[in-house]
Amino acid sequence: MAAPVLVTSALPYANGSIHLGHVLEYIQTDILVRFLKMTGQDAVYMCADDTHGTPIEVNAWRAGVTPEEYIAPYYVEHQRDFADFSIACDCFYTTNSPENQHHSEYIFERLREQGHIVTRPVTQYYCEQDGRFLPDRFIRGTCPHCKAAEQYGDVCEACGTTYSPTDLSDAHCVLCGATPVMRESVHYFFTISAYEDFLRDWMGTPGRVQPEVRRFLETWINEGLRDWDVSRDGPYFGFKIPGEDNKYFYVWLDAPVGYIATTQKFCGDTGRDFDAYWHNPEATIYHVVGKDITYFHALYWPAMLHGAGYTLPRKVLVHGFLTVNGEKMSKTRGTFITARTYLDHLDPQYLRYYYAAKLNGRVDDLDLNLEEFVHRVDAELVNKIANLVSRVVPFVNRHFEGRLGRLDDNVKPLVNDVRARLPRVRESYERMEFNRAVQEIVAIAEIGNKNFQDAAPWELVKQNPPAAQAVCTFAVNCCRTVAALIKPVLPQYAADVEAILHVEPLLFDDAARFDLEEHEIGAFTRLIERVDARQINAMVEASKENLDAAPARPAAPVEALEPEIDLDAFSRVDLRVATVLQAETVEGADRLLRLRVDIGNEQRTIFAGIRQSYAPGDLLGKQVIVVANLQPRNMRFGVSEGMLLAAGPDGTDVVVAEFAQPRQPGQRIR
Repeated sequence: MAAPVLVTSALPYANGSIHLGHVLEYIQTDILVRFLKMTGQDAVYMCADDTHGTPIEVNAWRAGVTPEEYIAPYYVEHQRDFADFSIACDCFYTTNSPENQHHSEYIFERLREQGHIVTRPVTQYYCEQDGRFLPDRFIRGTCPHCKAAEQYGDVCEACGTTYSPTDLSDAHCVLCGATPVMRESVHYFFTISAYEDFLRDWMGTPGRVQPEVRRFLETWINEGLRDWDVSRDGPYFGFKIPGEDNKYFYVWLDAPVGYIATTQKFCGDTGRDFDAYWHNPEATIYHVVGKDITYFHALYWPAMLHGAGYTLPRKVLVHGFLTVNGEKMSKTRGTFITARTYLDHLDPQYLRYYYAAKLNGRVDDLDLNLEEFVHRVDAELVNKIANLVSRVVPFVNRHFEGRLGRLDDNVKPLVNDVRARLPRVRESYERMEFNRAVQEIVAIAEIGNKNFQDAAPWELVKQNPPAAQAVCTFAVNCCRTVAALIKPVLPQYAADVEAILHVEPLLFDDAARFDLEEHEIGAFTRLIERVDARQINAMVEASKENLDAAPARPAAPVEALEPEIDLDAFSRVDLRVATVLQAETVEGADRLLRLRVDIGNEQRTIFAGIRQSYAPGDLLGKQVIVVANLQPRNMRFGVSEGMLLAAGPDGTDVVVAEFAQPRQPGQRIR
């Protein structure tokens, strides 16, 4: 019996609605799993809501409900959105589960037994009135740089300066307004550096990660793996650390464990063997994730699994981000589109097809160009794939009472041409190069359409009905072949064709059969309509309305100009061209990104308060402007060796200054 295959995608955070950027990953994963099942593999798709952490605790507090009450509606909403996009998880669960607590504790204890969990003190702000330590989101004060009031504890939204919470003046607790005090707390750290040799070997295995991902990981390791803080002080929404009264697992420790916990839930409900997945070196595990969380899934997670004795992933497939019309999704432009807003206006099959037609198995960002979206769906899906069914089935029903004839020998070369393409389709699906699979499928549909058009059965039937019936027989077999091949992408379309043609649910190998002869088909029903551009416009407007429904934020006042300086003073500010080599989120800092930049003669690390405007992957390879002679600043996250130039009223609306044309790193800006 073949070893089981388990596929996961990153867990949606139970803190908001799913948007089309999220849907990209879930559709990509669903296509892969459907293909694996159609080829006879024992594949399952596990997913769950990611439910723990500070953001959920904060939002629950603001809403006046418990965290459990806060996440409950999103659990229902996410499953509904998945179902309406034909995303078929074999089990959709939650990380706030007894199974997840069990496996999180087990992994933690195994690592601690091996000496890879250590403790050391950290100093934090503490609110005596609320009796809790204050993460960045729980403290505000006056920026030490520009003196703007009411700034969070890691970065100033007015000037973009990053700092340690202890640098704030007039610091106060967000919850009660009281002035906090400094207290020391002991935290738990995972010494991931102990797994450096293992990680180099694991990620160096061919096919484990994409080449560009491997290069990124190697750079990370070469710079030295830092101990990972895996604990948080209470109150905190999460699991308590065994033996502790007020310390909890950091959300990123238990979130990926949700893959394991969901599998246990699935196995318990279906009677399957849990160990066949997570304690079986022959099992195949795939993780599909976005490039912003690569290091969690390709460094921390494999090290945790290896240390605790679980099955390691066979492949971590990393994809890029979604842009809309060539730009980041924007609420102002109406291109920050939720899954539900899309579903309220457009057929989900359109988006599944469009995404598949562009997914190439690489880390490239994918652009949802709405004009191209309309053209591609109409030109390929409607006019080529669905068109053949809509032409031949009514013709067969009208002229031959729904009955096929036999294939003529003259179509054997066409059958051979189609069959020669099938291995390429299979290989493209296996490599997750869905765009290549779609290209071949469209080409097969064109073969069927061209033969039908050239043979002109509407004329042939007047003189030679059996010959016209043979033409239709080949066309119907092409319809079945195309439906079988496109089924992982368009399961609803395939099911409708199966019903029309009176055939059993199609498997991948059915694409090669061409044996529907003297077979009775059913009545034609509409399969898919052309895209109505008015629906696109309505969706964009509705997305704008979602923004308008939110409380309007007053425009930030224009800051007063600083006192004049002379040319000599300005010349002492050394501005340089820098190329962004790496970008990552900073654990424990909601607004910070850690950048590694090349300034020509050296590389620098810079902390920038732009995380709410940029995902890490948005910056890779960009050429930006940095202040190169700024005195290094010690922060609690490390040393910042410069400053990035950017403009914006606050951290949620920042635009980084960059060059449209290539420049030499280190070139001075005058």
